[in-house]
Amino acid sequence: MSSTTKVAVPNVVLQSSFSMPVIGLGTAAESNDGEAIKQAVIEAIKVGYRHFDTASLYESEQAVGEAIAEALKLGLIGSRDELFITSKLWLPDNHPHLVLPALQKSLETLRLDYLDLYLVHWPMSAKPGIWKVPFEEEDLVPFDLKGVWTSMEECQNMGLTKSIGVSNFSTKKLEDLLSFATIPPSVNQVEMNASWQQKNLTEYCKAKAIIITAYSPLGAQGTRWGSNDVMDSELLNNIAQTHAKTVAQVSLRWLYEQGVTVVVKSYNKERIKQNLDIFDFSLTNDDYQKIRQIQQERKVKNGPAGFDVIDHLWDGEN
Repeated sequence: MSSTTKVAVPNVVLQSSFSMPVIGLGTAAESNDGEAIKQAVIEAIKVGYRHFDTASLYESEQAVGEAIAEALKLGLIGSRDELFITSKLWLPDNHPHLVLPALQKSLETLRLDYLDLYLVHWPMSAKPGIWKVPFEEEDLVPFDLKGVWTSMEECQNMGLTKSIGVSNFSTKKLEDLLSFATIPPSVNQVEMNASWQQKNLTEYCKAKAIIITAYSPLGAQGTRWGSNDVMDSELLNNIAQTHAKTVAQVSLRWLYEQGVTVVVKSYNKERIKQNLDIFDFSLTNDDYQKIRQIQQERKVKNGPAGFDVIDHLWDGEN
């Protein structure tokens, strides 16, 4: 892909009837530099990204908002409506009476009138006002899923977000949510990559018309929670060589072919472009058989807590 080529990223249609680009730029990092995020978002817009994923936790909302304003000023986009912006509700705000104020604060920080997608970040709640990460056991309080989701539905009905969804929800948590939801979740954003393939969850969400968005689609190499399992995979490297592609491009293509959307984080100009260059090849049955052989291991074990909460949250599910 040349430096001037803009990729036309396909969209999926959510249950809310709105369209979401299948690839988004992620902004989660252990230490975020506002200027680096801003420049990455502007560069991403130039090459064709239209979906940008942020969260109150990431402390990247301000930089994303500044980048959007700059992109409009430079004429890179005609209006904010051309973009798809996702943000998330963090644990201390994961209470029915705090959902609306939290969303309003995110909108103010982003300098936007509405979000395209607002997610419940984790099926957990912390005491209001406690923002330290990781949380200790005494910081956590019972999670009122029904009350929180009712408030999320109200936010969508008010037009402050076009769609609502969840993140890090197992099939059992989704089953619980769907038993009372008036507006079903459009998206479930979860860890998913070639070394954590989430087969059962993928099949369940497909049956319920919930779109999966994969975070850490390349294994989150270089983070405290990630690993090199994906990027250093010999099997993926062999497949990549066959297609004259990179391991990252094969990994993202594998997710795309399963109907999974992705948010992939890179602030490197060249990799930002490369991660979009996945729409001109297809994986073979032989490729799929090889990918199934990759050893499976969940990377995000502790989530936002200082102890292992994932097995409890996921009830032993894969």
